[in-house]
Amino acid sequence: MVKYFRTDDQVLYNEEKLCDGCWTQMIAPSQEECEYIAEKLMVDIEDIQAALDPEESSRIELQDGYTLILVDVPALEVRHEKQVYTTIPLGIILTQDVIVTICTEDTPVLQSFINRRVKEFSTKKRLRFVYQILYNAASNYQSNLRTIDKKRTEIEERVGKDTEDVDIIALHELESTLVYFATSLRANGVVLDRLTRYKRLEQYPEDKELLDDVIVENKQAIEMTTIYRDIINGTRDLLSSIMDNRLNNVMKYLTVITVIMAIPTVISGLYGMNVNERWMPLANTPYGFLIICFLTLLICIIVMVVLRKKKVF
Repeated sequence: MVKYFRTDDQVLYNEEKLCDGCWTQMIAPSQEECEYIAEKLMVDIEDIQAALDPEESSRIELQDGYTLILVDVPALEVRHEKQVYTTIPLGIILTQDVIVTICTEDTPVLQSFINRRVKEFSTKKRLRFVYQILYNAASNYQSNLRTIDKKRTEIEERVGKDTEDVDIIALHELESTLVYFATSLRANGVVLDRLTRYKRLEQYPEDKELLDDVIVENKQAIEMTTIYRDIINGTRDLLSSIMDNRLNNVMKYLTVITVIMAIPTVISGLYGMNVNERWMPLANTPYGFLIICFLTLLICIIVMVVLRKKKVF
């Protein structure tokens, strides 16, 4: 799908076709749409399709007549029947008169422009537009990171109560997401570093300040990723320790029960031996059975008291 937009007096309008000063948004474009834009703008079709490859790395390339910028932006995907965060490539092509964005889905990074939530947005100021896109991407990373931390907090609040194996799996998935985020943010940082030395297109005075803000936001997102990943590692270790401790307690209780139950088993086994009754204490005593049961119970209680004082349970 291909859409065309153009701003006039900071108002965004839909266009029917490609024109100077417009923004061309390509969302999961077909082969025919890629060929059409490549022919119209005289760009390499492989550069257009690069953003459609999920394994494509972030980079910036200066070509004859245009510039290709590839960055990773956060997105949602279904994994194990649950929605989780991941990253997808976003391609930006800058020509002399047109800016083109290519992505496999309608990312929130660009939706804010269409919904007119970005101030001082102009499709004619192409380099500023690029910086605004990168700023939105860094802000989206931070927003998703806060959501991830909230999920971790919810799991942490259940520690010691109804912690289950699924909590450890959930923490592992959150940690995997943070690894993707960290890798993508660092790659985006390399692109931003190159943009600080970018001189091909005209930069307005405020563009330099905006680029500095983008770099700061990206670094902050990297720091948040590192901090949250360390916290998740600690939370996961805590959960594992608690579950191991619960298993140890269960084994301890079972051991105590086994020791106590062994006492009446041994006594009843001795009295069940086929020997002369005169050699068995209390064999001919009135109420001998009740006395033996009482003594057995007394021994069990004494063993329990001793074990309790030893803090075995």
